[in-house]
Amino acid sequence: MVGLNALAQRQLVKNLTTFDDKRLHFGFTLALNSLDFNINHYPTMDKNPNFDPLPGSEDFQYKYSTIRADVASLTPGFTVGMVSNLRLGEYLDLRFLPGMSFSERKLVYNIPVIDNASETTEFYSIKSTFLDFPLLLKYKAKRMNNQRPYLIAGMAYRIDISKTGVEDLVRLKPFSSSIEAGMGWDVYLQFFRLSTEFKFSFGLDNVLDTGPKATQMQVYSSAFSRLSSNMFIFSFHFE
Repeated sequence: MVGLNALAQRQLVKNLTTFDDKRLHFGFTLALNSLDFNINHYPTMDKNPNFDPLPGSEDFQYKYSTIRADVASLTPGFTVGMVSNLRLGEYLDLRFLPGMSFSERKLVYNIPVIDNASETTEFYSIKSTFLDFPLLLKYKAKRMNNQRPYLIAGMAYRIDISKTGVEDLVRLKPFSSSIEAGMGWDVYLQFFRLSTEFKFSFGLDNVLDTGPKATQMQVYSSAFSRLSSNMFIFSFHFE
C-alpha cells in the first residue's frame, strides 16, 4: 500500500509548458489519405438530355440501359503540407494547412470498360494531384499532463493539377470546395508537439466535366448526373 501511494503521488514532468501561449507557430504535416466519390446516376441513359448517340454507334446499344459505377476500393495516397496555427484563445485556434495530396480512384462499371476503342480493362483509374488549402477551427479540451484531445472543423479549397486530356473517359473539373471535420490528440514531447488527427472532407461541388472527345465512348461519363469528391485523411502534425 505504501508503494502504491508513492506511485500515485508521482508528478509527471510537463513538456513545452509555454507552447500553447504562443500567438503564432508553424510546423509540417505527413498524412495518409483515401479518395472516394459521391455518385448520382441517371435512372437510364435516355434520361440524360445530353446523351443522344447516333444509331449504330457503340454508345447507342446502351441508350435505354441502366449504367452504374462505383469506386472499387479505397486506394491509399499521401499528403505533405505545412502548419500555420494562430491562437485565438485558451481553447480555440485558427489553422491554415496548405499542402499537396496524391490520390487515385478506380471506377468499376456494370458494363465492360473500353478505353481508346480497343483496350478493355476491369476498372477506370482516375489519378489526382491536389493543391490543398484548408482553413480550420481547432477546439481544444483542457490539457491533461502532456496530452490534449481536440475537435477540428472548417472549409477546404482544392485545385487538381494532374493532367487530364480530352480523351479521358471521365473528366473532372480542377476546382472544388469541401467541408471538413474531424478529431485529434495532441501529445507534448520534449522538443515538439505531435498531433494525430483523423478528418473527413465532404465535397460540395459537382466536379463532373464534359465527356471525352467523339472518338471515345460517352456512356461512362454520361451515366452520371453528379460527382463530388470525398476524402479521408489520417494526419501527423509536427509543431
